[in-house]
Amino acid sequence: MFTVLILHQPLSVALRNTSLLATGRGCTGFSRCPPLAPGTPHPSSPPPSLPQIKDKRQHRKQKHYVCGLWALWYFKNDKSKSWTENLRLISKFDTVEDFWALYNHIQQPSKLGYGCDYCLFKDGIKPMWEDDRNKLGGRWLMTLNKQQRHNDLDRFWMETLLCLVGESFDEASEDVCGAVVNVRPKGDKIAIWTSNCQNRDSIMTIGQLYKERLNIPIKALIGYQSHDDTSSKSGSTTKNMYSV
Repeated sequence: MFTVLILHQPLSVALRNTSLLATGRGCTGFSRCPPLAPGTPHPSSPPPSLPQIKDKRQHRKQKHYVCGLWALWYFKNDKSKSWTENLRLISKFDTVEDFWALYNHIQQPSKLGYGCDYCLFKDGIKPMWEDDRNKLGGRWLMTLNKQQRHNDLDRFWMETLLCLVGESFDEASEDVCGAVVNVRPKGDKIAIWTSNCQNRDSIMTIGQLYKERLNIPIKALIGYQSHDDTSSKSGSTTKNMYSV
């Protein structure tokens, strides 16, 4: 059970406006994170000017809680290990402040090596097709060209995270399982995973709002594919169930 703050502003606005708590209190597992961004202090280092808060209850009230607990995963392709061994849980968070503490202390996707992924999923859902919450679902998939790695990848990924944590898809947010960014030589990919590929209305709402959030041109289509179809075919032969 989490104590949810009643905000005087939308959560999506709070996500953008809330100051970063440099300590990252509440985020665990920083030792398992990918390398820190250059010049970034370690999250365990105390901030020089953060005032002491003696009352823990006062400290908790200052945090802005998101809806539910989220988990960030990191995948690094090591051919000497199994797929599950390559997947590592980095940290979990349930507040806006801890989200930004985590986000600002890991490398951006554009700085990761080929074969690496970040996955943000609701707690209790693993970023794999076989998970019970994923196996009947699918994904909105966006493929970027090589040039977009430098121009768009990091921005698109950040906006994707804000859409998930800020519940930007209204009631359809219930059907969202998580999101994945894949860094690949031929082109990077960003996908939003949903729980049931047959929930057309919910899926279309997510796709339309997501496309608007990223300011993707109307003529540029993004497609939705079922996990079952994706797992049984190569990427080039997988057909879109829906598109926006």
